[in-house]
This record gives sequence, structure tokens and C-alpha cells, in this order.
Amino acid sequence: MITSVLSDYYRDTVVPQLKEKRGYKNPMEIPKLVKIVINTGVGTDKDREVMTAAVETLGLITGQKPVITKSRVNVSNFKLRKGMAVGASVTLRRGVMYNFLYRLINIVLPRVRDFRGISPKSFDGVGNYNFGLTDQSVFTEIDLDKIKHTIGMNITIVTTAKTDDEARDLLTLLGMPFATSNNN
Repeated sequence: MITSVLSDYYRDTVVPQLKEKRGYKNPMEIPKLVKIVINTGVGTDKDREVMTAAVETLGLITGQKPVITKSRVNVSNFKLRKGMAVGASVTLRRGVMYNFLYRLINIVLPRVRDFRGISPKSFDGVGNYNFGLTDQSVFTEIDLDKIKHTIGMNITIVTTAKTDDEARDLLTLLGMPFATSNNN
């Protein structure tokens, strides 16, 4: 079992703070992280080099082999056929998820150019948070000399929170750097 500094911090510090702030009676009510999904789209599979680079990049960043996502429908305007590879996705859970989130908060996001925090408005209404990164070069695992294609990615943090406010409190206590309202 993989242990993480952030999972220990969640158990020892965040849970008591959430319990006190929100007045949870049952420990199962307290919001927690379920999974983190990292997804990237590269378009059609005409250029296999871009798809290979995306798969290798996600593999380096997460430490897991990505799943290649395929198109579900035909779209003639994009010359896209059902079953063509259009992206890659990785789902992280448990200790690996906490390790990734720790690196994301403390190493990756501060390396983003002109970073002033992530938007506090990107919640989906049921306690999940989505945001995107436009460049993979902010990850320390990537060798900048070997980058041929810029690959952006969408990161989804799935929680057990019932409302956006509960999820915002959870992520704030975990150290997520939300932007203040005057910087949006």
C-alpha cells in the first residue's frame, strides 16, 4: 500500500477541521477524495507521433499506463470515424492519487507562468472540481529537451462532497491554491 504525506495530513488534520467547521456527526459524512482523472485529447490519430507522445507524457507524469480513448461516433467534418484514437486518460486512486495531488499543489502549480491561483468557480454542482493545464512542461518528470508537441490536459478531482462548498472547503484545507475573487 502506498502511503502519502497528504493522505496522513488529511486523516490527522483535515478531518478534524472539517468535522468542527461543518458539524458532521457521522465520520462517513466527511468529504474525501475518490479519484483524480487526467485526460488529454490529441484529435484524430492521423499523426501517430502526437498520440505516442501524449501516452508517454501521461505515463511519466502519473506513473501509470494511460488508456487510449477512442471516438464513439463518426464526424465527417473532422474526418473522424468511430473507433479512432482521439486521446489518452489515466485514473488515479488511493495513495497514488494523494501523491499526485501533493506534487500538483506544491510543485507543479507554482511552476505555471503568471500563476495567481486556480479558479474557484470550476466546480460541477455536486462537489467535483475540473481544471486544465495548457502545457506539460510544468511537470518535473518531463525532460524539456525531448518535448516535440505541446500537450494540454484536463484534471478532474472527484470527491464525496454533496455540495460545491463542502468540496471547496476540503480542497482548500488540502492546500489547493484558489484565486481570490478580485484576480479572476
